[in-house]
Amino acid sequence: MVEDKYQGIASQYDRFFRSFDYRHPDIVEFFGTLFGDSTEYSVLDCSCGTGRDLLLFHSLGLNVVGSDLSESMLNQARQNLGGRNVDIPLHRIDYRELPQHFTDRFDAVVCLSTSIAEMPNDREILAALRSMRQALKHGGILVLTQSTTDRQWREKPRFILAVDSAEITRAFVIDYLEKGARYNILDIVRQGEGSDLRVWSQELHIVLRDDQERLLKEAGFRTVDFYGDYRFGPYDKETSSQLIAVAHK
Repeated sequence: MVEDKYQGIASQYDRFFRSFDYRHPDIVEFFGTLFGDSTEYSVLDCSCGTGRDLLLFHSLGLNVVGSDLSESMLNQARQNLGGRNVDIPLHRIDYRELPQHFTDRFDAVVCLSTSIAEMPNDREILAALRSMRQALKHGGILVLTQSTTDRQWREKPRFILAVDSAEITRAFVIDYLEKGARYNILDIVRQGEGSDLRVWSQELHIVLRDDQERLLKEAGFRTVDFYGDYRFGPYDKETSSQLIAVAHK
């Protein structure tokens, strides 16, 4: 059995976001333009976590399915979706093994929020990309997003203040490795008149724009479009703070 890395932190994960079901209008418009709004358009979020993006896709009227390897994250997703009376199928699946679990193929597969970087090396990332491609219909698309960009990798900021609200302050303390980074996450949670410090870490194998294109092509995708923001702006290695890949089967 694969270790559930999110055991014990899944209930805290959504504190990273200021509101669970709020998405920036640019993100809503991006996916609305990319996918359309047909109930016949099928989307698999293969790293759905606590279900934030499932709600977004559901709000667009799409036929949505979620999967994740972490049972604790899926349990949190069930609570989050159920609390909003949204019924979306959820499955515990390793995204390297999607074709073994789904007989139907999808118009789109998404792997968002740097989730592809949880693979330990290029070989396992390639296995995941091949699995995602096989889960697509002919002409389908894969969407990858991550906030670690060529710009960040060049500048290597050690500290990033991610959230600072009345309820929580979340800071990243980043250790840069040869081919990855260890994100040490510090949460200061305010409860009444006191505060609670919670610390957890996540090690990521970072794959930037050129290596993403190489691996996606090796996995069999025909073409790959890269964007640096959710307004379809072109990706720029020097300035972009988002890395968004749209790969076409």
